[in-house]
Amino acid sequence: MKTLKLSIAAIVLFIATSTTQAQVSVNVNIGTPPAWGPVGYANIDYYYLPDIQTYYDIRLSQFIYFNNGRWIHSRYLPGPYRHYDLYRGYKVVLNDYHGRTPYKYFKAHKAKYYKGYKGKPQKTIGYRNYNHHDYHKGSKHHNDHWNNHGHKKH
Repeated sequence: MKTLKLSIAAIVLFIATSTTQAQVSVNVNIGTPPAWGPVGYANIDYYYLPDIQTYYDIRLSQFIYFNNGRWIHSRYLPGPYRHYDLYRGYKVVLNDYHGRTPYKYFKAHKAKYYKGYKGKPQKTIGYRNYNHHDYHKGSKHHNDHWNNHGHKKH
């Protein structure tokens, strides 16, 4: 009977310890700029990615893009741009925008920050892990250093 009580106590202690460790390791990234974001900006809510005419909401970690007549909010890039290199693409920091709908100014942003637009040189907050094939949130595809046949580009 004493062995049974000790076994039950050990199991309860193990579960309590595991639960505590799981709670401690939770990581919340609300409002944290992504690793591919440009260095040197604080309190920014949005980026505009001119090459793919997409916004990124830093607070919600979501892309905002126009599709089928409406603005879509998604954790992932739109399908046609799933291979877009967020580390190399230019990010326009929208520091003069106040509100929750930067796309209200899409026509102005599109005209001012045309596809191919490059402003001041940018360094990213983090670095891309070239040893891992899954570089973009939600992407299960190889990045641009892999060609369409699965061979590494040199």
